[in-house]
Amino acid sequence: MDTVVKSTWHTRISAHFRDSAALKVGTDDQCTDAILTAARAIARSLRAGGKLMVCGNGGSAADAQHLAGEFINTLTKQSRRPPMAALALTTDTSCLTAVGNDVGFEHVFARQILALGRSGDTLLVISTSGQSENVVRAVKSAAELQIGTVGLLGRNGGQVSSLVDVAITVPSDDVQLIQEAHLTIEHILCDLVERIVHAEDEEDQE
Repeated sequence: MDTVVKSTWHTRISAHFRDSAALKVGTDDQCTDAILTAARAIARSLRAGGKLMVCGNGGSAADAQHLAGEFINTLTKQSRRPPMAALALTTDTSCLTAVGNDVGFEHVFARQILALGRSGDTLLVISTSGQSENVVRAVKSAAELQIGTVGLLGRNGGQVSSLVDVAITVPSDDVQLIQEAHLTIEHILCDLVERIVHAEDEEDQE
């Protein structure tokens, strides 16, 4: 490989790593309190017999499934804790396509929440823009049922930031970098909720 070309590619790779790391540091500075507030709210819901519902579009849909899987299984193999109730609203293709086709794609999450959600549950929505109409409607439907809401967002938080109980807004306009920070936050949330719900340490008690 030509030295100049190799240097260009190496520079691009290094820049992405550095930008991603810098954003995570900035997210730590701005979002730690909101993350802890969200984790405590989710833990209270689970302890009381509620469940966590998660939704988002595209990469955020994949994140919703990932996070729900971590709650049901376990974040680390070392943990032997019981499963925690979590449901990704992005996985039932028959439901998603039926609602999308017959009612409208903007309703694909809201109708599931109205059907399956109960007061005392928690809804976590994932959106890099905070503007997706189906996510906005999901949050509004959750509020109707007195379901707690958390937004994992980016940019300026969009419409969703003013609708949710807790907004965790990654301070960036770069979708790729926001998604990378979201994944880290999702793992942190799962770790914190595991510790709070199963009270591994005295300081985890509320």
